[in-house]
Amino acid sequence: MQIFYSEDISDGTARFSREESGHCLRVLRMRKGETLTFTDGKGHLYEGIIRDDDPGGMTASVTSVSEDPSGRNYSLHVAISPLKNDDRLEWFIEKAVETGIDVITPLLCSRSEKKRIRRGRLEGIMLSAMKQSGRCLLPRLDEPVAISDFLAGLSAGRKLIATCDSSFDRISVTEAFRRGEDVTILIGPEGDFTPDEVRAAITTGCQPVHLGTARLRTETAGIAACCSVFLANI
Repeated sequence: MQIFYSEDISDGTARFSREESGHCLRVLRMRKGETLTFTDGKGHLYEGIIRDDDPGGMTASVTSVSEDPSGRNYSLHVAISPLKNDDRLEWFIEKAVETGIDVITPLLCSRSEKKRIRRGRLEGIMLSAMKQSGRCLLPRLDEPVAISDFLAGLSAGRKLIATCDSSFDRISVTEAFRRGEDVTILIGPEGDFTPDEVRAAITTGCQPVHLGTARLRTETAGIAACCSVFLANI
């Protein structure tokens, strides 16, 4: 099923961006009067009929709306260190959206090799992954934030920090949360979190966890964490 995206839905009419309109009308060759499926990225799935087939700004009349068929009873927030190689962070974000995630926060740590992200490109990847996977919730992408500030603002739910440092009392990530529980997990840079960062996380209520015996790249660790939560909730 091809899903489109509209962030402008009101009074029974959905208005689409130039990119979405062009893909629908020029690439897929859909026309006025045809039925299409779309989402607002806020957890709703719509059916509609194309009313204006202008490739610069298509509109559709809403005929029905339902809740996200792939909706989840938990939320997942991953705070992950930006990577020196942009492709690796993009890969993580694409797969995280496909498996199901609510918030992604680029986490600036002592050993982070990069401090900036290409926000526009990452948001485009998130949108594409949401539609491709048939989901109706577009995750939130935060601005990069220092780990100290992130820890100071941590909210309720299960809070985990993944570390390779065995000097801390770690448990397996699969043992650290319950089905249906909201989870926030911190994933560090290639050189791992510093001991001081792990200790600071523990003081704010984070449980140190491991992702197995292998030493994983940052983006692989992020996906392993996402998949652990996803599979536990099937």
